[in-house]
Amino acid sequence: MSPDIFLGRIAKQAPAPAYLFLGPEIWYRDRCRRALIAKALGDGDREQGISRHDLDSISLAEVLDDARSFSLFAPDRVIWISSAESALPRGRATADEAAAAGEIAEYLKDPVPGTVLVFDASRYEFDGEDKTKLERVAKFYSAIPDQVEFRPFTSESARRVAIDLARERGLRIGASEIGLLVEALGADAGRIAGEIEKLALYAGTERPVTADDIAALVPNAQATTIFALVNALGGGDRKRSLDSLDTLLREGEYLPLALSFLATQFRLALVAHEAGLRNSQQILSWFSGQGVRMWRDRAEQVAATVSAFSKPRLERSIARLFDADRALRDSRPDDRVVMEELVLSLTSGR
Repeated sequence: MSPDIFLGRIAKQAPAPAYLFLGPEIWYRDRCRRALIAKALGDGDREQGISRHDLDSISLAEVLDDARSFSLFAPDRVIWISSAESALPRGRATADEAAAAGEIAEYLKDPVPGTVLVFDASRYEFDGEDKTKLERVAKFYSAIPDQVEFRPFTSESARRVAIDLARERGLRIGASEIGLLVEALGADAGRIAGEIEKLALYAGTERPVTADDIAALVPNAQATTIFALVNALGGGDRKRSLDSLDTLLREGEYLPLALSFLATQFRLALVAHEAGLRNSQQILSWFSGQGVRMWRDRAEQVAATVSAFSKPRLERSIARLFDADRALRDSRPDDRVVMEELVLSLTSGR
């Protein structure tokens, strides 16, 4: 099940005897952990009611023995078992693995009332080389029907989280700035939550958050400044473009990367022109229908570029981007001159 389904269930009904938490995502995991503890332990002494074990240093049998033992001080308990992957024998599946998995099934036939077990497997990702390992973990714990998958956020889902968190803090932040924040932090909801807290303290609630605020506070500010440059050039804003360029040059950014982002933005805008798309909703729907990954703030950025650049000007701009990229790769280029000439040409209005 997804974390949202878990949170919905835990709000309406008593906790299950056991859960398996799968995947590395931290922000949702923390929310689910807090919601589960609040539901299972209520207003009682939560510290007394929580036990923590690590299967790197204790056996599964010992954990289940602890679960079967009643506490005089805490009638309701949550037992958090980290490194759940370590219960699996190394190498290929064996009779020992089946026996270990059977111990969990045996316990769940007659679980201790008021005791909730949470097996936490956060070591493996859902794709790549880890996919098979994670599937093996899920199979090992298949006796536990309530398995919660903590998958990485997509850009769009992270954007929704950022909007909700900003609203909770009373932060005045626009769609473009939300997009910069999400891109700069790699759609990591935990980091987004932390940076929104910092922005709320820095900018307050009286004025809007700017791209400069994000560049000043957020880690990976160089990447953030790349997107600020993309937005400024896309809107034909020469002064803001030169300011963003100055920041990139001061911080030693790899400029061909910035050009790659710019080229993508301008190519998308050119396609939008050719398809007769004029606003962000049309752009979002059309590109998504073509199987091109697109989200709302990116669609708004493309729409701004479509508005600022005619089709012939976009074609000339893409050619200039190609020339600038080639110039930067010469043996001894003057990066500042190359990039400033590019900015001037892209914001000339011709």
